Amino acid sequence: MARAEGMADLGIAEFPGIIMNQSAEELRRNTEQVLVPNIIRALTRKVESSSAAKEPEPRAVVFEGALDEVNEHFLEQMWSDGLPIVPPTVERVEDFLRFTDRSPGEVLGVLQPENREATVWNVAVNGVMAGCRPEYMPVLIGVVQAIAEPDFYVRDAGATPGWEPLIIVNGPIVKALNFNYETAVLRVGRQANTSIGRFLRLYLRNIAGIRIAPGDTDKGSIALGTNVVLAENEDAVTEIGWTSFATDQGFTRADNVVTVQSALSPTIPIYTAGDKAVEHLDTLVEIFGTTCAWWAHTGLRKGKNFPLLIVSPGVAKIMARDGLSKRDVQQYIFDHTKVAVRSLNRHGWELGYTEYDLHKLHAEGMISDAYVQSDDPDRLVPVFINPQSIGIVLSGDPGRNQSKGFVQNHSHAPPHGQKIDLPAKWDELLAGRRKG
Repeated sequence: MARAEGMADLGIAEFPGIIMNQSAEELRRNTEQVLVPNIIRALTRKVESSSAAKEPEPRAVVFEGALDEVNEHFLEQMWSDGLPIVPPTVERVEDFLRFTDRSPGEVLGVLQPENREATVWNVAVNGVMAGCRPEYMPVLIGVVQAIAEPDFYVRDAGATPGWEPLIIVNGPIVKALNFNYETAVLRVGRQANTSIGRFLRLYLRNIAGIRIAPGDTDKGSIALGTNVVLAENEDAVTEIGWTSFATDQGFTRADNVVTVQSALSPTIPIYTAGDKAVEHLDTLVEIFGTTCAWWAHTGLRKGKNFPLLIVSPGVAKIMARDGLSKRDVQQYIFDHTKVAVRSLNRHGWELGYTEYDLHKLHAEGMISDAYVQSDDPDRLVPVFINPQSIGIVLSGDPGRNQSKGFVQNHSHAPPHGQKIDLPAKWDELLAGRRKG
């Protein structure tokens, strides 16, 4: 983070051990005997500045050799995620560039922590490496535009909770590019879902600079460990008359949209049963709501949370048949998901919030009046900030009664939807790829 702010040589004073697991005596002893001397040492050390290594030009050939040699070189340079990559030759990159009308040098944003420009060219390079098809290029650009938004907070993609950026795709492009949106959704196996998910992780590594290495920027303690694109079942959305995940963000059903948001932790598979909507909703509240409740303390402290619920079309049909809209479902989950203040305080302390005061958060405008009705530590308060923040996507096996939820990491990577910009000759280009 210091490097991202232009302070590459900032001194670090390390505190030994895990602060939240130490007694008062251990904290005092470690502060006096270890931390203070470390601070003095960091402030009085001799600073030797080093200039950043010069990076190759976009069309420069950085290595020549056989496939195995290329992969070994990329691995040594930390340009690879540990799996074999497709060598990004100039010819392959240019093939990707045919699927966009944008200039290769166009800057889509600047990504921290390494303050590197995200360009159309390096999007194509990393798309090739990830095993994407050239026609995925418009989606890849949309993904990068989403994470380049300042409040996506990409610089903290290596935060200790270990969240992953989850890509959600909507619109006609779901079928045009053969995304999986039914059985085994979120499973590795369909090229579009798998390679585009891998692309984002490679891009965060190579352009933003989120890497696993001693002393480097990925500090995820135990990461979620999945990067597969989630596509919505647009046919199911139409059939039951609900809004799609993209239209909930203000887009139209005709738009092709890619959304990126953080996903911190999944629920267990949520099997629900019954011919009444309330029977399904009560189980969703019990499992999805409770899972989110364990992390609600940090969301309330930030004044935002964006949990995501993937609902099987078969389950959604029961709700729609009972006359419920998606907004009705969101409202029911919001109204019935509560957590005890005592639990918020305890989990906040365990995370490291040495002060957790709902009255103070209310005064700062982070939370509503519902959280400060009394001082009873056992009172129940809402888990979610508002109903509309609960994202719902119809996807998965339509023949099963299963849903699954994801806890979102609050201020880190709130949902960012981006309309996918297709080239003028999209249909012609796509037909040529299929024919070829």
